[in-house]
Amino acid sequence: MAMKICFYEDEKFSQFYPLTLLRPVWALRSGIVPLFQRAARYFDISDCCLVCREEMAPLAAESFRDYPINIIKRKEGDILFLNGRLRQYGDLAELVARTDVSTRFRSGNETVALLLKSRILDGIPPVATQSEYLQVYATESDRIADLDTTADLYGYCWDLMADIEPEIEADFVHLKPDLGDTGRGRVHEGACLVNRHGVHLGDAVEVAPSAVIDASGGPVFIGANTRIEAHAAVYGPCYIGPNCVILAGKITGSSIGHTCRVGGEVEESIFQSYVNKYHAGFIGHSYVGSWVNFGAMTTNSDLKNNYSNIRVSMRGEMIDTGSIKVGSFIGDHTKFGIGTLLNTGINVGVACNIFGGSLVADKEVGSFAWGATGAYQPYRVDKAIETARRTTARRDYRLSEREETMLQAIAEDRLSGDGAMKI
Repeated sequence: MAMKICFYEDEKFSQFYPLTLLRPVWALRSGIVPLFQRAARYFDISDCCLVCREEMAPLAAESFRDYPINIIKRKEGDILFLNGRLRQYGDLAELVARTDVSTRFRSGNETVALLLKSRILDGIPPVATQSEYLQVYATESDRIADLDTTADLYGYCWDLMADIEPEIEADFVHLKPDLGDTGRGRVHEGACLVNRHGVHLGDAVEVAPSAVIDASGGPVFIGANTRIEAHAAVYGPCYIGPNCVILAGKITGSSIGHTCRVGGEVEESIFQSYVNKYHAGFIGHSYVGSWVNFGAMTTNSDLKNNYSNIRVSMRGEMIDTGSIKVGSFIGDHTKFGIGTLLNTGINVGVACNIFGGSLVADKEVGSFAWGATGAYQPYRVDKAIETARRTTARRDYRLSEREETMLQAIAEDRLSGDGAMKI
């Protein structure tokens, strides 16, 4: 009997701020595909749905048009809710396959997945919401078993950064059978491709003379219509999405989303989409939201001089990352003026405008901040949205009313988190 798959956000989505201010946690990325699509390695997700916070649903529906958002269509059979923060699946798929009772799968004190067998779902209509399933979970709790699994969950953004290289490799292996011919790009005879069988070039990719793509340390996946300019070097494992331009510089062990322009040096970092880092400067061990612009020579620190663990401030709470290599977490639509220097482990919110050409020594900068370190003013929401409209128009993209509504809600601190599933 068919099993419906449903990916959900739990109440810990805020531990991934500022990245989850404008996207669900299951839409984050560590390798090539979003977190929820990683499940395709273990389950049939051809008929799946996505659940997120109520306030996020309209925006998520725009971004993920191929999936039902907060609507669960199920004619019959079991349903498996998978936590959108799933990191390693461990023995989860095996346990799901062999259990014959409704089961909550746990890693420590956290819920990794919830399997509801069809026999307890008789009262659920064919089209339902997550709340109706949660009601079944509450009323039938004595019939739902608890089972430990070796699967585990991401806790914070820096966990995603730690997994970039192995997840690019795993995604590449999973996707490779469907990639077809990897020689469709135009590679100039003056370019250098190392370990060619580990390089995938999408349709209409162009690799200019003196560019280097080196897959000796891991695969390199370059999406369609991307151009690798002269004097650019890409070292695998690395993912560069479609419609990008990679300029002179070096990208190592990173996951770059679609329609980015990237120059200078990028190391062990994740860029969402539409990031503009056109000029020289270093960004390392960072997670960068969409529509972020780095002025020339903007550089971050990702290592302390004493090599001690880096602590990150999240909503005022200092958290030890357990790592000596952590850079920046940067929310969508934030801009940096030329020569900006970002301190180690800095957390910068949505729609900030930071300039002044000096070290940003703050550990945390709230959303809609304007100015230089120590002298921030509130960034007027109408002005910030006007800038966002101009920025998106330059990439032939129109900022939607739903995006504007979410930006206003963030500025006014009206985010409730209602609809996050508590299992």
